[in-house]
Amino acid sequence: MADYSAHEKDRRMLHALGYAQELRRGMSGFSNFAISFTIISILSGTLTLYSTGINYGGPVEEAWGWPIVSVFVVIVGLGMAEIASKYPTAGGLYYWASKMGGPAWGWFTGWFNLIGQIAITAGIDYGAAIFTDALLNLLWPGTFHSSPHEVIYVYACILGLHALMNIFSVRLVALLNDISVWWHVFGVLIIVGFLAFKPDHHESVGTVFSKTINNSGFSHQWLWFVLLLGLLQAQYTFTGYDASAHMSEETQDAGRAAARGVVMSIVVSAVFGYILALGVTFAIQSFQSTTGAGLFAVKQVFLDALGLRAAEFLLFVIVGAQLYCGMSAITSASRMLYAFSRDGATPGHRIWRRLNKARVPYMAVIAIAVMAFLCAFPAYFSKGIGVGAGYVAYAAVTSIATIGLYIAYALPIYLRLRLADAWEPGEWNLGRWYKVIGWTAVIWVAFISVLFIMPITPTGIPFKTGFTWLSVNYAPIAVIGTMLLVGGWWFASANKWFKGPIVQGSEDELARIEERVGERTGPPLTTPAA
Repeated sequence: MADYSAHEKDRRMLHALGYAQELRRGMSGFSNFAISFTIISILSGTLTLYSTGINYGGPVEEAWGWPIVSVFVVIVGLGMAEIASKYPTAGGLYYWASKMGGPAWGWFTGWFNLIGQIAITAGIDYGAAIFTDALLNLLWPGTFHSSPHEVIYVYACILGLHALMNIFSVRLVALLNDISVWWHVFGVLIIVGFLAFKPDHHESVGTVFSKTINNSGFSHQWLWFVLLLGLLQAQYTFTGYDASAHMSEETQDAGRAAARGVVMSIVVSAVFGYILALGVTFAIQSFQSTTGAGLFAVKQVFLDALGLRAAEFLLFVIVGAQLYCGMSAITSASRMLYAFSRDGATPGHRIWRRLNKARVPYMAVIAIAVMAFLCAFPAYFSKGIGVGAGYVAYAAVTSIATIGLYIAYALPIYLRLRLADAWEPGEWNLGRWYKVIGWTAVIWVAFISVLFIMPITPTGIPFKTGFTWLSVNYAPIAVIGTMLLVGGWWFASANKWFKGPIVQGSEDELARIEERVGERTGPPLTTPAA
């Protein structure tokens, strides 16, 4: 049958996957790229975890760690993009895994993806709260004190704002996603420009590319391990680009645009993120004051190099970018929860798939915001800010986000490798390179998944003298606990009723569903078998 329009082509493809066009498809290819680029947010992850890089490796971590991680993340993104082109649905990764490996693969992939999405939302908005509180502290000294309790209060306000924006101002969210791209790009250039031309002193190229710092508490003989732990800064930053897949049901020409959104968001972030990381590192005036500032290391660099007024302005630029980022993270995570619930995989699934008049899964938005708050709430009990209890709590959240998401990224790539030549590619594919790219991606994810559950301080190692629960990396507790809970649930019950993605109905039934939500439908479509 003739292709009546680009919109009809996308609708026909979605019907082939078994779903009606319930979400509003109005997002351009640029907007699809923009949401992943915004969630990666080089002005968020690079800077909120700058203290990790500078204390766990020092300038060497910024100079070498970032490009090393970038190369492997691009490889992971390429593997995901090929699958996103074939299955452009909001279910994204768990749908892919279900179709290629069966319900059990989809079940585990979906839960790791959902937990990673919740944790990444927590990490982003908690990081935004840290920088917002730092800015408020500069603007009104004595009123704001940057205490753990204060940061949590700011965090709650930010999450509430982002939830309300996603529920009631969907057009504003879409517009802000597009603006966010330019805010990030020009924001990096402005920050680096200030740092490059204003300071009286820069670190030499030799220093930045060779100096190591180890404030982890581990002895110098463990420096290699400390340097590996410092990779969390870059690896955490490169998360959330599965948003392009989750937003594909709302994207025009989704078979191509979603794949391009995944890859290009990583590539552009890699380039500008490296410029930013080096710019901040070259501007350090005192390594002692910078590393001693803990989670507020970037604020200290700005104050030392530029003075109060310039620091306030640059923090404003960063906070704006981080607020964009958190807003988009809730958008993506709510779509994933909506899709997972649409197939009956979550408790209370009928609630989380409800749409409001703007065709937004508003209950899923609320659920993500509440669970993200609970995820970072242990930081409320921190004693002090910096390389200590406060840092450990935040590092654990970011580790959980990174591990959860990357496991979900790798499982479909592995399944695609297993299919080999039986795979029928979509419009965007890797051709004969899929084996090298796929196996490299899977091995890298396995490596970082083990790395980031390791203790990050000597006092966080069980059965060691001086052990304290406030120093424990609770990422392994969360990850292993998730595997046991989700796995136990699967073998005890879910394997009997979860059969993977559902087919919502016949062509006529899909059309009726679309009419109920106000979707414009064209002539009757002939749909290939799913």
